[in-house]
Amino acid sequence: MTRSEIRPSPAGELRPRWDPRRQACVPVLTTAGESTTVTLVHALQHADELRSVSGATAGEAVALIEYLLGVCYASGDCPTTVDKWLDRVHDRSPLTEAADWLDKRPDEHWDLFHPSEPLGQNALLAPFLNEHGAGPAQLVIEHAGDYNQFFDHHHLEYPAPLPADAAFRAMLTQHAYGPGGRARISGKETLGPTLTNLAAGRLGTRIRVIALGETLGDTLRLNLIPTDDAPGRFNRTWTVAPEPRRGFLTKPSGRRVDGPADLHTVLGRSVLMRPAVTEDGQPAVDRVLLAAGEILEPLAPHHMQDAVYEKAPNGTVKPLRPSASRALWREAHALYAAVADREHGPDLYDRLARLSGRRLNLWTVGLIAKQTTVVTWVSDTFPFVPGRERDLRYAAERGSLVAEYVASSLSRAAYVAWTVTYPNPKPADKNSQIARFDARPEHWAHTEEPFHMLLDDTAAAENDEQVDVALVEYAVVLAEAAGRFLRNRLDSLPANSRGYQAHAQAVRRLQNDLTGPKAPDELKGERK
Repeated sequence: MTRSEIRPSPAGELRPRWDPRRQACVPVLTTAGESTTVTLVHALQHADELRSVSGATAGEAVALIEYLLGVCYASGDCPTTVDKWLDRVHDRSPLTEAADWLDKRPDEHWDLFHPSEPLGQNALLAPFLNEHGAGPAQLVIEHAGDYNQFFDHHHLEYPAPLPADAAFRAMLTQHAYGPGGRARISGKETLGPTLTNLAAGRLGTRIRVIALGETLGDTLRLNLIPTDDAPGRFNRTWTVAPEPRRGFLTKPSGRRVDGPADLHTVLGRSVLMRPAVTEDGQPAVDRVLLAAGEILEPLAPHHMQDAVYEKAPNGTVKPLRPSASRALWREAHALYAAVADREHGPDLYDRLARLSGRRLNLWTVGLIAKQTTVVTWVSDTFPFVPGRERDLRYAAERGSLVAEYVASSLSRAAYVAWTVTYPNPKPADKNSQIARFDARPEHWAHTEEPFHMLLDDTAAAENDEQVDVALVEYAVVLAEAAGRFLRNRLDSLPANSRGYQAHAQAVRRLQNDLTGPKAPDELKGERK
């Protein structure tokens, strides 16, 4: 689509309306296995006929779930005690109260393009939108590198408009996950010098864990935190709030979250979108201005009941962060430790443990950013069976230990091959030469599937012996694969005496390590 195929809607022309309660904007998978898109009201009214939200990215799906949770809290369609939470989950209580509340809100409050109260946006940016705004690619986290340099061929002024439903989802994702950095807009001659300082979104620096049920309704009920406190504000638009939001002349102190509805709808960015109409009459966005949003005080534990904590080298305990060097499955032991120990008081895992007789999945999602530049989304799913928390933790810990030991053994075997192949190496060449024989990348890529099979077998196990058998079988798979990966690496050795010697010594070292006294019992075929 070219510029000639879209029409901006300046003052004086009919401004398009777009309401997520009336227009389809939530991509879902139905219980019949069909993909479709529904309105916010439909998603709540028919939540038990929908299997899940299926966003374009894991982060987009989380942002939509967060927003639906915010509506549930704002409407009062949420439990007040753990016992009532259990009743709602067991009885599959419909979310019609939330749907009805949303359906009856004033239409002008839910217009994405309202001139003075645009949904989820900051109308104070309006005087600066045309001059300082950029193409709609800036709104989409995966398109905008650091908000200045675009890395996937979406140029800053890319002319194609963004459909209104996609813009709505991208805005929600920015509010929750937007990375820190600097916006393109300058504070000079606008709203103030701190307008350009972007804080990381509330979910942008940690792993978010969502309990997945059989349906979307089940998922929402599982993740609604019981509370008899006021739900707090629903952050509908920047200029409407119980008290004025932050200004931009100086850096503000973070504000305290006043309830779960507030938490799930925090405006992490100041956003303003310029409406446009496509040739076929569909509402769209052709220009976006993105700037600093709200800053929160550090959240209290009861506002982070899903968080998985890890201990830093300096002894401090912080929520688990996504890592570019460690896949999420390699942190499963930390997740199951949180599930089994529940050291931070009543939380999501404490409630889930009361659901005897059910198998659930824990969905973990994170955003990896290098400084201010988004790298990728990461997500993974882990089984959870009430009553088997400690078995799952044990399997995850032992499985991680075995995987790490095999990786170390491959590293040592590569070193042996290097010492024989390069008797007089140059120091500058050492790392690249060893990497030639290092099969750890293949090992880590391969181990994910066996590790998940181990967890599935543990979740289905009826006794401890079956867990031990699953661990030994897992170790056998990893050991056999490690030998294969190493031999493939050694195939590049020359067909001469030195090459044969390097091959033989490296293979022998791996075998000795995998069966030696320091090897985990599972690698030696021993059960606990």
